[in-house]
Formats: sequence, C-alpha cells, structure tokens
Amino acid sequence: MSLLVLQDVGKEFGAIRALSHVNLTIKPGEVVGLMGDNGAGKSTLVKIIAGNFPPSHGRILFENQEVHFTKPVDARSVGIEVVYQDLALADNLTAAANVFLGRELKRRVGPFSFLDHAAMNQRTADLFRELKSETRPDDVVRAMSGGQRQAVAIARTRLAKAKIILMDEPTAAISVRQVAEVLDLIRRLRDAGIAVILISHRMPDVFSVCERVIVMRRGTKVADKPIGGSSPEEVTALITGAKEAA
Repeated sequence: MSLLVLQDVGKEFGAIRALSHVNLTIKPGEVVGLMGDNGAGKSTLVKIIAGNFPPSHGRILFENQEVHFTKPVDARSVGIEVVYQDLALADNLTAAANVFLGRELKRRVGPFSFLDHAAMNQRTADLFRELKSETRPDDVVRAMSGGQRQAVAIARTRLAKAKIILMDEPTAAISVRQVAEVLDLIRRLRDAGIAVILISHRMPDVFSVCERVIVMRRGTKVADKPIGGSSPEEVTALITGAKEAA
C-alpha cells in the first residue's frame, strides 16, 4: 500500500508556475532522495506536502484517502512531520524540553499542575535509545554537535508518531563524523517503517541511504529512478539540464 501519493500536482503564484504536473508515490519505510538546483521546485513541493499551502491543482492521497491540507497542523495530524534545515530548536533548553516543546507532560498535586520533568526525561531517553543516539535528555542544545541536534529534532517527530518525515538538508554544514551519525538515524527511521524524503544537494548522502532518487528541474519532475539504476553523473546531468529526462 502506498503511504503518500501526489497526482498531477501543480502550483502557481500569480503568473509564476512553481510546480507543473508532479506525480509522486512514497511507500512506508521508503527513503527517497529529492534533488534539484535552487529554484527547481523542491521547496514548493515539500511545503505542499507539509501543508504550508494547498496545490493549485491535483490530488494528494495519504493512506489511500484524499486529503486537503491548508496549514501544517493538518499534515501533522495524519503523520507528516518536517525537520527543517535550521531544526527550530531552542538552544537554551535541554534535549527533553525541546522534544516536548508545546506538548509538555504534567502531573497534578491537588489543585495544582506541575511539569513532569522525570516522565519527559524518561520518554526522551527511550526515544534516543530507539535511535541509538548518545544524546542525553538533560543535555543543553547549545552545547550539542550537529548530529546530536538532528537526533533531538528526529526524536521530536518520533514523539508525534510520524509516518513520513521530510528532512531538509540534514547534513549541511556539519562534520564528516556527524554526517555519518545523521545517515545512521535515517536508516533507523527506515528500519522502524517510517518513510523519509531526503532533500539534499549532497550526492554521496543520497546514494548512501536512499532507495530512489527524484530529480526536479524548473518545477517539473524529470526523473524518478531506483538508486541502483542511476549514477551521480546521471543525476548531475539531470539537475543541470545536460540530460533532459530519465
């Protein structure tokens, strides 16, 4: 069964056509690379899936049911989460506080409610254990490496019981060791049956963890191929336009 299906999806902003007739299918537990140059339509496509704005035309199906997203909370309600490039973390808070930000656990003592820090720390530790991350619940985000920050952002999506996670340039501007940590996190999401759409400019990362690669150019999908049936050279040619389509 397909998890997410886009049928003939397009988006216009006035006279500007940002997306044109995009068809896309994502299965549970599948890791798909989304590549393209700046202005290729990747961000517009991701924002439509994430519910930032609706498509101008076309249909979106999630678990075989047609859905209409008008705001991000609509997409999140069915299990679509986004890890943005800036991660949207609060540097002055702990890992656990970031994971539960906006959905804190509370305990009652008589007529009073208090934050249940012990329960949040325990649940966060469980999430990090599932992800095999060395990040600790009481670590402050400000002192974390890029890989640990990604673990916090991914743990937050796990708490929300995500079925598909859109990851925007998760390995940009981090060290080689931290890149390896992030790619391992993606593999663990895959093993847990969670689909991942990896938006990236880094060819080695896409060819390392993805099963398929989708290439966008000028708002059009020009390729959707199994990784084993393509090559970095072909994808580069598709991105630049040296090769029209595949």
